[in-house]
Amino acid sequence: MLEIAVFLCGAVVMALELTGSRVLAPFLGTSIIVWTSLIGVVLGSLSIGYWWGGRLADKRPEHKLLSRIILLAALATLLVAGLKGVLLPFLQNRASLTLATLGATIALFVPVAVLLGMVSPFAVRLRMDDAKRSGSTAGNLYALSTVGSIAGTFAAGFWLTATIGTTNLVLTLAGVLVAASFCVHRGDLPAKLATAALVGLAALGLGVYDGQLRTADIYDLDTPYQRVLVYNAHNTQTGERLRMLSTGPEGSQSAVDLADPTRLALAYTRYYRLAAHFRPDLHNMLMLGGGGYSFPKYAMSRPNEFGGAPRMDVVEIDPGVTEIAREHFFLKAMDGLTLHHDDARRFLNREAAPGNYQVALVDVFTSHLSVPFHLATRETAQALSRSLDDNGVVLVNCISAAEGPKSRFYRALLATYRDVFPHVESFLLEPEDPTSTQNIILAAFKSPAPPNLESLNPEYAAMLAQRYLPPANLQGGQAGGGADPPVLTDDFAPVDHYLLNL
Repeated sequence: MLEIAVFLCGAVVMALELTGSRVLAPFLGTSIIVWTSLIGVVLGSLSIGYWWGGRLADKRPEHKLLSRIILLAALATLLVAGLKGVLLPFLQNRASLTLATLGATIALFVPVAVLLGMVSPFAVRLRMDDAKRSGSTAGNLYALSTVGSIAGTFAAGFWLTATIGTTNLVLTLAGVLVAASFCVHRGDLPAKLATAALVGLAALGLGVYDGQLRTADIYDLDTPYQRVLVYNAHNTQTGERLRMLSTGPEGSQSAVDLADPTRLALAYTRYYRLAAHFRPDLHNMLMLGGGGYSFPKYAMSRPNEFGGAPRMDVVEIDPGVTEIAREHFFLKAMDGLTLHHDDARRFLNREAAPGNYQVALVDVFTSHLSVPFHLATRETAQALSRSLDDNGVVLVNCISAAEGPKSRFYRALLATYRDVFPHVESFLLEPEDPTSTQNIILAAFKSPAPPNLESLNPEYAAMLAQRYLPPANLQGGQAGGGADPPVLTDDFAPVDHYLLNL
C-alpha cells in the first residue's frame, strides 16, 4: 500500500503544477513569466521537501507520521482552492507581473509542494530493511513516483482539466491525497474523515456558487488549452448589451452584440473590413485565431462587401473555444466558412496552398497581452506571404504602444514584417496618444506597388485616416542597448519580455 501512496503523490505533484497555470491565468495571464515562476517555485519546494523528509524519516521512521504528512498535503491542496479567489485579485494590481506571480505561487503552492516532496525519501526510509538493497529500494520508489507524475501529467493535461474544470480538479487532488494517506496508515480515522468531509463540502459549495454564476450569465469554463470566462456587459453610454469572452486578466478578447450578433462590437475588428478596400476582388480569406468568431460572422453575413461570394478558412487551435462560440456567441454553420482546429503555424506549413488567399487576417493571443511567440516571427510572415497571391495583403492585430517604452513589441513586429513584405502600414486606434497601449493594425502588402490609402467609402476612409507613420530610423536595430528591437525569428523572439511592461 505504501507504493500506491507514492504513486498517487507523484501524480498529484504534476497534476497540481499543470492546474496551477489555470489557477493563475485569469489574474496573471499565461506568459512565460507565469510558467517560469510556477516551475521554479515548485522545483525549489520539492527540493526542500526532499531534504526535510529525509532528515525527519531518519529521526522518526513511522508510517503514521508519513500518513499525517500526506494528510497535511491534502489540507494544503484544499487551501489552494479556498485562497485563490481572495489572494490573486489582491496581488493582481499591487506589484509587477514577476513579483505578483512569484508571490502568488509561493503562497499557494509552496506548502503542498514541500509536503509532497517529503513523501519519496520518507517512503525509502520505511522500506529500507537491507543496506545491500538500498540502491534498488530507492530507485524503485523514485521510479514509481515518476511514473505517477507522468500519469498525473497526462491525465490532467489531456483529460481532467477540460472535463471537470480547474477548481474541481484541485478538490479531486485533495481527495486523492486523503486516499493516499489512508494507504500508508489506517489510523487517525477521524482526521481523515474530517478532511474528506471538508473536500466534499467545498465541492458542494462550489456547485452552488457555479449555479449562481450561471443564473447571472457568468460562465467559468475550461477548455483543452485554456480557462475562459464568459459574461454579459452593458455599455451605459451606448446602451449596448454585449457578451464578452476573456482568457486573461487584462480585458476581453471577443465580444458579441446581443441585439445584432453579426455586428462588429469591438473597434479593432472593424479594421479587418479594410480587406475589402485593399482587395475588392477577394474571394478567399484566411483568418488565424477564431475566439468569438466576430469577423467571420460579419464577413459571411455580408458577402456583397467581400467580393460577392467570399470563402474563409479560420484556424483556431482550441476546439473548446469554438464550442463556446457556438453556445454563447451565435456561431453557426455558414456557406463559405470552414473551421480548422490546428496550430496556426502548423496549418500554414502543412495545409495552406501557395497563392491560395488574397487576404490573411491575424488575431492570435493566448490571453489579452500574451502572444504565441512562434506566430510573431519572420518565418511566420514568410509562410503567410507564401499563402497569398501576388497582390496579397496581411492584416495583423497588435497590442502595444507605438512610441515610448511600451512600444517594443510593435517596433519588433513592424521590423519583422518589413523584413518580408515590400510595404507595411500601421493604423492606430488611438492616434492622439501613440505612447499609450492600444490596438495597432499592421497592413503588410506583398506587391511592390504602393497601396491605395484613400477611399470614397466614408467608413473605410475614416479608418485609413488613422494611418501612423513611425520614425524613419525604425529598421530593426540590434539587441540590447537603446537600439530598436531586432527582427523576430524562431530562434530569437522575446515576445513575452517585450509585452511585460504593458
